[in-house]
Amino acid sequence: MKRRCRAFLVAGSLIVLGLPAGAWAQDPIHKMGRGVVNVLTGWLEIPKQIHLGAQESNPIIGLGQGVLRGVSLTALRTGLGLYEAVTFPIPYPQQFASPYEPMELSDYSWD
Repeated sequence: MKRRCRAFLVAGSLIVLGLPAGAWAQDPIHKMGRGVVNVLTGWLEIPKQIHLGAQESNPIIGLGQGVLRGVSLTALRTGLGLYEAVTFPIPYPQQFASPYEPMELSDYSWD
């Protein structure tokens, strides 16, 4: 059992050490900064989505849709920001430049 565990540990270490240095998408400082900013400013999604909703359709309907969409995006952005702020030392692999990309969200609420 110890040999098998040791073999997996050595193999895993060699795989990690064999990765090229530039294989990570972003540095930890950028990840932490974006996470903290999104935790502090995630609430800006509410007025932004109200404004966008009022522009897309009837202002009354847009207000209701904007509030619902804004609240859900606020929760999503704040949750992702908290995740990034807590896990900033762990880099994303190259194929995941940002957790916001698959959801088609910008990195910050004002973008």
